[in-house]
Amino acid sequence: MTVTDQKQLHDCRDAWVDALVELGEADPRIVAVVNDSVGSSKLAPFQSAFPERLVNVGIAEQDMVGVGAGLANGGKIPFVSAAACFLTARAMEQIKVDAAYSQHHMVLVGQSPGMAYGELGPTHHSIEDLAWLRAIPGLIVIVPADPEETRQAVRWAAENPGPTFIRVSRMGVPDVNPAGYEFAPGTAVTLRDGSDVTIVACGTVVTRALDAAEALAAEGVSARVLNMPTISPLDQDAIVAAARETAGIVTVEEALTSGLGGAVAEVVVQRHAVPMRLVGVTDFAPTGTAEYLLDHFGASPEGIAAAARELLGR
Repeated sequence: MTVTDQKQLHDCRDAWVDALVELGEADPRIVAVVNDSVGSSKLAPFQSAFPERLVNVGIAEQDMVGVGAGLANGGKIPFVSAAACFLTARAMEQIKVDAAYSQHHMVLVGQSPGMAYGELGPTHHSIEDLAWLRAIPGLIVIVPADPEETRQAVRWAAENPGPTFIRVSRMGVPDVNPAGYEFAPGTAVTLRDGSDVTIVACGTVVTRALDAAEALAAEGVSARVLNMPTISPLDQDAIVAAARETAGIVTVEEALTSGLGGAVAEVVVQRHAVPMRLVGVTDFAPTGTAEYLLDHFGASPEGIAAAARELLGR
């Protein structure tokens, strides 16, 4: 039985909207801006509580980010929420200029990222977002792995004076972080210690990394598992420590491997070179459920374990 099988699965969008409503009750500056996505963003509770503080611009993502920037400039704290594929692809210039370059206090919330929309195909998949967004200076990029991390990231972003992007999963995930966990940007979480190989993961696939480590342990392989909740800034010290203390690093993400994988590789090649394997999306996906697509691209527990075995030469 895997780690995932033993735990209840959660939709992180529930944690996101619960946190937003709490913030809205405490601070009248909190507003939401959406692109005709109240339902998929699960914003109905916020809309019910604060109908005058939700702005629906319709299917106009560039306008949505621009409106959010204008609200931030006027002293509000906007949470700009939309499907990650449309938010990041259609409004990339506005994210770059209106949010990051202008350093507005606004929170971009990418809903249902990665391949969560499964059967709707590549037009609705958000696999490029981590690679795109980590390249933008001054933008915090957060990929929570479970509901508590999502909740804390939303609260943190409400206090952070600059722009933040949060990737909010709709795929069911279990609680993976330890009791008493406190989110801090740029800080990795060691979920499992190990001395042979390190698996660095983020978001929905952290639990799959833990399952892979369990399978490897049964074979006598000691795998360290790091949850990396922020892609930018990255916890370089944790990566360098893993490179020095284990034989190599496997990265796992529900995105193109130029996201987390590319970010970790940049650190490794500059500070302590070790073998790496990058597990994630490598092409436009075929049709299928999100779970099937993750397996298709090797991000199953067995696929992750196989990457670790190959790295170790086993």
